[in-house]
Amino acid sequence: MTADERPQAPSPKPSEAAIIDVTFRSGSLTAIGIIIGFSLNFMTRWASSPGDWTRVDLVSAIAITIGIALQIKALASLLMVGSLALKAYNLQVKIFLFGLSFVAIGVVIAVFADVVSGQRTGVL
Repeated sequence: MTADERPQAPSPKPSEAAIIDVTFRSGSLTAIGIIIGFSLNFMTRWASSPGDWTRVDLVSAIAITIGIALQIKALASLLMVGSLALKAYNLQVKIFLFGLSFVAIGVVIAVFADVVSGQRTGVL
C-alpha cells in the first residue's frame, strides 16, 4: 500500500481548529473591560443625578442594564481558556457588541428624553 492509498484521517475544519493568539485575546479583554467600566460609570452617574424619574428613564435604565449584563457575560466567557478557539471568541465578541448596542440605545434614549423634557437646557 502506497502513501496515496492509505486512508487519511479527516482533517478538522479550519474554523474548528483555529485558535487566536493569547496576546490578541488579552488586548480584547482590556478593551472590553474598559468599555464595561465606562458603561457602569455612565449608569452610576446618570442614576444618581437629581431629578424625577420618568417611564422613558426606566426604559433607558432597562436597556443599559441588559447591555451591561451582556458585556459582563462576554467578558466572563472570554476569561475562560476555551475562548481561545476562534469560534468561541467570535461568539463572545458578538455578544459583547450586542450588549454595547443596548447600552448605546439606552444612552441615546436617556439623552433625548432629557432634551425633550427640558431638564438639560444648558446642554445645547
